[in-house]
Amino acid sequence: MKNFTMIGAAGYIAPRHMQAIRDTGHILVAALDPNDSVGIIDSYFPEAHFFTEFERFDRHVDKMRRAGHAVDYVAITSPNYLHDSHMRFALRSGADAICEKPLVLNPHNIDGLLEIEADTGRKVNTILQLRVHPSIIALRDKIMAEANPTKHEVDLTYITSRGRWYLQSWKGAEEKSGGIATNIGVHFFDMLHHLFGALEQNVVHLKTPTSAAGYLEYERARVRWFLSLEVDHIPAAARAAGQRTYRSITIDGEEIEFSGGFTDLHTRSYEEILAGRGFGLEENRVAIQTVADIRRAEISSAAVRHPFLDTL
Repeated sequence: MKNFTMIGAAGYIAPRHMQAIRDTGHILVAALDPNDSVGIIDSYFPEAHFFTEFERFDRHVDKMRRAGHAVDYVAITSPNYLHDSHMRFALRSGADAICEKPLVLNPHNIDGLLEIEADTGRKVNTILQLRVHPSIIALRDKIMAEANPTKHEVDLTYITSRGRWYLQSWKGAEEKSGGIATNIGVHFFDMLHHLFGALEQNVVHLKTPTSAAGYLEYERARVRWFLSLEVDHIPAAARAAGQRTYRSITIDGEEIEFSGGFTDLHTRSYEEILAGRGFGLEENRVAIQTVADIRRAEISSAAVRHPFLDTL
């Protein structure tokens, strides 16, 4: 049984990590969050120690190490801009890290983490959950087996409506979240790279605090993408049915069904990590570079635009 700690226990995604730790047969021994609204811990690990101050958490982790009960993994579910620091803490504490997406905000942070991995002998594992989704695995196998590779025509649309609170939280501050493309889109951009190879072109057509769109060209695909937090951007029929989230990926006009199977992807990811098959730092580089470039890009009218842009 492995000892886990968690940084960011009050966050939205933290319960999925708690469930993954429990479902893989391990134990959460301590958790940290400056916000004390963490009653969810009782559903998984009521005996876990909890801290609202990093210094006390650090001291507890060090005390466990000196007593011969060292932490094996630190699960990191803190705000995006803190991931880099918290991974460094994990590695220097003698533990491996399991970091929620996005790994970091800028690709140069990956280089620093690689150096600390080499210095400590510990490893950063990352949650790239779509890479372990059965539908995506099957699709990648199909694409890789194509006798005469061609560029596929892909439309990616993801709308996950959020209330007014979003922009008032750290998620609405680009310097902390990385902006919408980073915060809600990075795992989709990783999926596109995983499916279609090296990125060749990155054009941005729309960029606001709550929506973004653009064009990406990969070795094997031309992709029009649209991301939004606005409920009004959901197609009228879906909105009339009470739908507040809309997810669609089409390849050459054919819808790819992967709406199911999302609930256990963190557990699947943990199983792979614990088996020594987790995704490391370098697997994140293309997606992190993609979203960093989107963040810095000028708005362009070039390339093919996502059809939703014509309705705005």
